[in-house]
Amino acid sequence: MEKKRTDDSEPVPVPVVVPVDRFGFLKQEHGRNSPQRFVKTTRSSTNYEKEERRVTKWRKMIGAGGSDWKHYVRRKPHVVKRRIRKGIPDCLRGLVWQLISGSRDLLLMNPGVYEQLVVYETSASELDIIRDINRTFPSHVFFQKRHGPGQRSLYNVLKAYSVYDRDVGYVQGMGFVAGLLLLYMSEEDAFWLLVALLKGAVHSPMEGLYQAGLPLVQKYLLQFDQLVRELMPKLGEHFTQEMINPSMYASQWFITVFSYSFPFHSALRIWDVFLAEGINIVFKVGLALLKHCHDDLVKLPFEELMHALRNFPEDAMDPDTLLPLAYSIKVAKRLEEMKQDGEKAAAKPAQTINPVQQ
Repeated sequence: MEKKRTDDSEPVPVPVVVPVDRFGFLKQEHGRNSPQRFVKTTRSSTNYEKEERRVTKWRKMIGAGGSDWKHYVRRKPHVVKRRIRKGIPDCLRGLVWQLISGSRDLLLMNPGVYEQLVVYETSASELDIIRDINRTFPSHVFFQKRHGPGQRSLYNVLKAYSVYDRDVGYVQGMGFVAGLLLLYMSEEDAFWLLVALLKGAVHSPMEGLYQAGLPLVQKYLLQFDQLVRELMPKLGEHFTQEMINPSMYASQWFITVFSYSFPFHSALRIWDVFLAEGINIVFKVGLALLKHCHDDLVKLPFEELMHALRNFPEDAMDPDTLLPLAYSIKVAKRLEEMKQDGEKAAAKPAQTINPVQQ
């Protein structure tokens, strides 16, 4: 049979190659709302060699598959803390996150559980999850295709957790947390890391961030407001005059740990420290942002102030500037004092003696 001849005059469709950065975000979509808009893309040979030496150090520290991690942490905790604060090498980030969060142990202790939750259970949150899937990192190639592998994986992880913990179920902000994890590990690994975070495998449980009424968010925002007033009284007074409170600009910082509309490379560095040290880094970074922009913020009227608090300048969000400033801000002692004061206040009504019963 004679092969069908192609008419040379007919244009042949050329596949469109969409440029992406080293994290997988579409380059042309790095606008104001892209979490990747400020990534530095140029890397010299000197920086590459430096990064290779850093990766080698990390590989020796964690061992094959993480076999030496716990031993090294026990022997040299200060070295581990210092290296994490400098940033985990991207090629090892997924494994290290699992090791420092305690999720690897949860995975090994619960074989087959994730498959059971995904395949055989149903969730009351399924429609809500499907509705929100397209809103999670929409400029990342992994999550762009409708019903593609990224969206399927994200759906599976969120659905599995909503079944695993029906008291929490599903809240929209969880999508950005799960989405971030899926960029560095498998579905099952991401699920158990989500469990480790919300149930408190290493640090304080985060589930209160997503429970009805967001009780932990409310608590953290009150504490953050108090810290602003104590550490930056002039700005705190200006916020009072303009009727600004942290719920108007900082809720997503706590709910998504800066993974929502924050420069992606900065969010990763924050997550490195967050998984190792806990929620205090969110307070520190939030306070560092305000401190860096303090002199400008105290001059702004309400509308301009709100815009500034939702659109921090590039230099303020550069991790090499932001994180050293955040580390210099001490909050642990004061947060513990506020926690104890809150517990005492909550216990007082229970200790009050009813005169009728005397």
